[in-house]
Amino acid sequence: MRLQPLLTADETRRAEEAHAGPLDELMERAGNAVAELVLRRFPGRVTVVCGGGSNGGDGKVCARILRERGRDVQVVESVGDLGEPDVIVDALLGIGLRDAPREDAARMIELINACDRPVVAVDVPSGVNASTGEVPGAAVDAAATVTFGAAKVGLAIAPGRAHAGAVHIAPIGLRPREHEHALVPASALLELPQKGAASTKYSAGSVLVVGGSRGLMGAPMLTALAAFRADAGYVAVAAPESTLPVLETRLLEVVKRPLPEDSSGRLLPRSSDAILEAAEKADAVAIGPGLGRSDGTVELVRILLEQLELPVVLDADALWQLEPFTRAAPTVLTPHSGELARLLGLESREVDAHRLDAARRTASRFGAVVLLKGADTIVASPREGVLVAAYGTPALATAGTGDVLTGIVAAFLAKGMDARLAAATAAVAHGVAAELVEPQPGTIASDLLPALQRALAGHGLQRAPLA
Repeated sequence: MRLQPLLTADETRRAEEAHAGPLDELMERAGNAVAELVLRRFPGRVTVVCGGGSNGGDGKVCARILRERGRDVQVVESVGDLGEPDVIVDALLGIGLRDAPREDAARMIELINACDRPVVAVDVPSGVNASTGEVPGAAVDAAATVTFGAAKVGLAIAPGRAHAGAVHIAPIGLRPREHEHALVPASALLELPQKGAASTKYSAGSVLVVGGSRGLMGAPMLTALAAFRADAGYVAVAAPESTLPVLETRLLEVVKRPLPEDSSGRLLPRSSDAILEAAEKADAVAIGPGLGRSDGTVELVRILLEQLELPVVLDADALWQLEPFTRAAPTVLTPHSGELARLLGLESREVDAHRLDAARRTASRFGAVVLLKGADTIVASPREGVLVAAYGTPALATAGTGDVLTGIVAAFLAKGMDARLAAATAAVAHGVAAELVEPQPGTIASDLLPALQRALAGHGLQRAPLA
């Protein structure tokens, strides 16, 4: 699968050091790329804010070229009056930031944001950590960012992502030799395993969904339907016996396996025997949608993780009070930031501020692939670099969309995909499907199902992942 590099600051510097020509040549190309974007998209007067490092050097080249092309340009170094620009070029800090900007730089960033003019950032918006996406202090709010050679990690991961605007990658001659992290492009959907002439319903991927409880049956139904729409050949749902009438009415193509339940309509630990029997026909198991929370469901999840020898995806209530486990088969956890915070004993705001680190820590703690949901969905594994699926719209901010994602992950696991790639590609499919849904109020999770078919058929794959 062809992935798009995401560079850290150190990886970028090593690529610069490996460049065969003079560094001034790279600076000239970088400044020219920024100037060309300004000329193309932002008319009028320009103020270029330059720091003291190479980022400021890029800005000075940009200013020179803009003047040569007839623009009215003011250059401000360190702290100064911005004048009355129509557009601002931010060449203040660049990729070197690790901690909060110093007082003078922070004051300049605040002036830039207060000017209320569009900002074009050079490489990364000042104040954003290029290697993590963290924003430890003041940060420029850019309308566009011109980054060089390859996108930086901090442009793809929140909260830095929200400061970058539209990201434009300028090929200035850098050839990165290494990159730990990568973006998963929409074109990855074209490389999914396909049904062939000799395929059967089982060889195309068989998924078992374990979940549901009284009042929460929509979740496992969405997961099961999503698994089918993600091209699984066979899907079964194992759920409390009392919910069977609902399942029979709403799920025509799905096989149902009724299970013992407690007085509240939740599954019991002794349900594990029937689940393990049903799993004999499965290639992957999704556990958690609508499961409910009780001591019994926690124990059931523990038993299944211990005894199932298939790939498993855990979502929703299966993540509640989850403790580290040991499994030989692949496991994918799909938390949102609140669920991941509970797994680490943190507050949600801490996860939101340090998403990359939180996802990595969780993958290491559980020895599993972790899919941290968001517009910058992060997929981390214990021994490999992070993958980012930077797709999705506000259409996903509605109940049930996570259940749909779980079904897609399960279907891709059932097709034999590597767990890390299955999770990341599922997030891309989920996000592209959301973008194909009409952007209107009232979108619900089930609207994603027909759009998912269109996404897997190749619709909506043209947009760059950071556009």
